[in-house]
Amino acid sequence: MAKAVFQRNQKVWVESVGAWAVIERIVPIWADGFAEPVRITYDVGLGRGFLAQELKAEDRPGDGLAGGRWRLLRARNKWQEPSDCTHHPYPGTYPVVVTDETDWGGWRVPGAEYDRDPRKVEYQARLIASAPQLLALAKDLIEMVADEPADAPGPVVSLAGRAVALARYLEEIPAAEDAATAQAAE
Repeated sequence: MAKAVFQRNQKVWVESVGAWAVIERIVPIWADGFAEPVRITYDVGLGRGFLAQELKAEDRPGDGLAGGRWRLLRARNKWQEPSDCTHHPYPGTYPVVVTDETDWGGWRVPGAEYDRDPRKVEYQARLIASAPQLLALAKDLIEMVADEPADAPGPVVSLAGRAVALARYLEEIPAAEDAATAQAAE
């Protein structure tokens, strides 16, 4: 069954027309015997409905935030000797996730927290370092289902819907100027 890829009032590029437009209505197309719509079209005020394949979402400023290759490095533990922490997976070190091209900037954990549960922190570090690849995987899933929504099995469509919600959550970072404008209005 079809799920909406775009939302109302979202700015999109209409490829076949070569112009920007705003989605005015989401129009589900129903068929007898189906509990959900079989196709979704979008009314952007250009005289006909457009399929998701014909539209492209506006690039947002946060789209490049997860770019680059995040990597997991090991930093030397200055406060404990390797012999004092033999219960750690890598005695004498702790994980650091680097999110910048240079080897600084990213995620670190306090030594006391690492010492309390090193396996949990190791897992978190690997998860964070893998985040850009997991996001790319989710976006590929969304694109795959959007290209052929009628051919996708129900569980895959459901997963794509969850991936859309997750990607939307990640992209909706409030701009600093919007917060300042809201404070000035109060």
